[in-house]
Amino acid sequence: MGSAYSTIAADAIARFQRLIGKKVIFITGTDEHGEKIATAAAAGGSTPNDHCDTISQSYRALWKDLDISYDKFIRTTDPKHEAIVEEFYSKVLANGDIYQADYEGLYCVNCEEYKDEKELLENNCCPMHLKPCVSRKEDNYFFALSKYQKKLEDILEHNPSFVQPLYRLNEVQNWVKTGLKDFSISRASVDWGIRVPNDPKQTIYVWFDALLGYISALSDEHEQPNLQTAISSGWPASLHLIGKDILRFHAVYWPAMLLSAGLSLPNTIFGHGFLTKDGMKMGKSLGNTLEPNELVQRFGPDAVRYFFLREVEFGNDGDYSEERFINIVNAHLANTIGNLLNRAIGLLKKNCQSTLVVDSSDAAEGIEFKDTVEKLVEKSKVQFESLQLSSACESVMEIGNAGNLYIDARAPWSLFKQGGESFDSAAKDLVLVLEAMRIIAVALSPVTPNLSLRIYRQLGYSDQQFHAVTWSDTKWGGLKGGQVMALPSPIFARIETVEEAESGPTTQKKVSKKKDKSSRSQSTIGA
Repeated sequence: MGSAYSTIAADAIARFQRLIGKKVIFITGTDEHGEKIATAAAAGGSTPNDHCDTISQSYRALWKDLDISYDKFIRTTDPKHEAIVEEFYSKVLANGDIYQADYEGLYCVNCEEYKDEKELLENNCCPMHLKPCVSRKEDNYFFALSKYQKKLEDILEHNPSFVQPLYRLNEVQNWVKTGLKDFSISRASVDWGIRVPNDPKQTIYVWFDALLGYISALSDEHEQPNLQTAISSGWPASLHLIGKDILRFHAVYWPAMLLSAGLSLPNTIFGHGFLTKDGMKMGKSLGNTLEPNELVQRFGPDAVRYFFLREVEFGNDGDYSEERFINIVNAHLANTIGNLLNRAIGLLKKNCQSTLVVDSSDAAEGIEFKDTVEKLVEKSKVQFESLQLSSACESVMEIGNAGNLYIDARAPWSLFKQGGESFDSAAKDLVLVLEAMRIIAVALSPVTPNLSLRIYRQLGYSDQQFHAVTWSDTKWGGLKGGQVMALPSPIFARIETVEEAESGPTTQKKVSKKKDKSSRSQSTIGA
């Protein structure tokens, strides 16, 4: 679920950037080399190649189920990637930043990293994986990271947006201030990897290989892979989106590698937090892992996407509990949004033959509700732009809350019964609420693309019209008099809990959802 969370967030950012008119490339993929991959393949009775094919395909299938609209999917076993890595290695070697030396230390196979003893737990256990590190001595090639100590300090000091959030920047600055040590970039004991160009008996260290996927992904499928061609196709990245456990590799090793090769640095590296379940760290040994495939099958992609982006303050750690999940999704998507739309369209069908009686811009003259919606939309835009995804969701949902308050206060069902001017007022009230729903659909589409599409269909728009929307469509005045709404149909099925009499007070979650895979193709640079 940690990988899914990163990718859901990246997709929401990509979709928003596309909405505001940016040309975007969204890169994701699989890191497929290294000792732990080879070990996992052997344990499963397959070759590393076959193992990676299976895992890579499972990620693609999951991203499809979650409506992830990536533009490039890079596998580090792709020949074009290997060619880029070899060229990059040779470039750093020519710059005098690679040398050969013996190394002895404690190595965490799961982290793919040598560890300092002072950062380990009792019995030399890795603090991340809680497994003992192994003692190793090898003749390796090293990257002269220490050479870039001053340059990295200057970059971090003069460009505070380079690492976000701010507390992650502080972490990185503290690491750098303790003194950078050269690190091994080859492995003599690992056979599953890209061969070192000047010494084929060794393979390139997995991180020196994998980080270059951000660049190799930019290579054209039909051209000979070339570092300069890839760079000219979209580098530097606007955003790298990563988990905090791999922040050191991205914010220290990677910038120094790029400086050595004479390449530009990414604009921003954003390190998000971890997910827990019911307040506990997740792990197979604890039997409490959270499988995104199961969540999607039970609750649908919109519910999964919305919950994690709304409930986890982006950058911080976040917790999942099924009770909280169901409560939030029902309250926000089924009740606040779904019921409001269904009530308004139902009343319009009953009293106005499902037809809007006036333009939404005319209906809003002198109405404070319109001003409230406009302020909240602008607020959400600022929040999306600054990667405050949870706050952006909250602002959009406040539009729904305001709509519910407005329709309850106005009580159009009573006004329709009174006839005359009261009838006309009620008809205008429904136009106002439905226009607010249209704006919600656009503003929330980066987070819940299929839910937003279903809202647009209910408002009488075609799928083609929805896929053509931009952020400018959040401007008030889209709905016009004479537009005919679709027949009322729930846009989001409430998640029901049912007590089973036979087995006592146990709870089963029943979900009824339409599988709707229509989504706008989006992309952003980063992963």
